[in-house]
Amino acid sequence: MTYQDMKSALMLVDDPVMRLELVMEFGKTISDVPDGAACTEIVGCSSFVEICRLGNNFYGRADSALVRGVVAILIAMVDGKAPEQIKKMDLGSEFASLNLNLGAGRLNGINSMVRFLQNL
Repeated sequence: MTYQDMKSALMLVDDPVMRLELVMEFGKTISDVPDGAACTEIVGCSSFVEICRLGNNFYGRADSALVRGVVAILIAMVDGKAPEQIKKMDLGSEFASLNLNLGAGRLNGINSMVRFLQNL
């Protein structure tokens, strides 16, 4: 599922709870991490989160269904892009434009993931 597909699906749902359920569904679409991928645990997340990279392809893991969905969204934003391209993206603003009702603790984790991706 592409990021644009995810964003389009979210824009069709007005109910905040249903939007978060949709995010959890996105988490089920994350591909398994292939052998040889470099994985980094993201410090600053209250859940266990790893973002993995093999070339310009991104993968992720998280121990929470909602966070796994957030990871799916973020890696869909950057999948197939080189680090130089990702550095030029405003991932934080783009993620914020999705208008997800997440608590402050989750936002700290999202900011940590964004920082990691933009500093590859």
